[in-house]
Amino acid sequence: MTAQVRWLDGEEQAAWRSFLDSHQLLMSKLDAELREASPLGLTEYTVLVRLSESDDHALRMATLAADTGLSRSRLTHIVSRLEERGIVCRDKSPEDRRGVQCRLTEDGFALLRETAPVHVGGVREHLVDLLSREQIEQMTSIFTTVLAHMRALPSRSGRTPAACPGPVAPRSAPDTQT
Repeated sequence: MTAQVRWLDGEEQAAWRSFLDSHQLLMSKLDAELREASPLGLTEYTVLVRLSESDDHALRMATLAADTGLSRSRLTHIVSRLEERGIVCRDKSPEDRRGVQCRLTEDGFALLRETAPVHVGGVREHLVDLLSREQIEQMTSIFTTVLAHMRALPSRSGRTPAACPGPVAPRSAPDTQT
């Protein structure tokens, strides 16, 4: 027996489409601004932020993939490019020596500090400063609910994804918020 489809009504469809379109355009704009001002794109910047927020500025590759929502394959390609530029390095995980961890280098941390104002400025200009405090609170509530739901779902491997760090200031870093 086929389940009955619960189609979106007009208001739900408008909400979904406005989210989808604005997210796509916002991410493209933030990526373009970063690329114009630095050697980083938004995905690379996100990887560096996650590393900067972790102990010793290092994470296992599997954890970093889960935290950024990237496939392991795509993350490996991105990390290889960053490693060639001296922004990150990879070494054996100190926990079990079988896993590989990615570490933010001093040059990578300096680049992140230099690039963060560009990203934060874009986030403010294209999102935060357009909204009232009440709308920011509503957005936080909405996406905290969605994020908790998505993190609770099993991954394709059948495992629940690793918890990602929240939007906290990186340890020993100036505001490099994602």
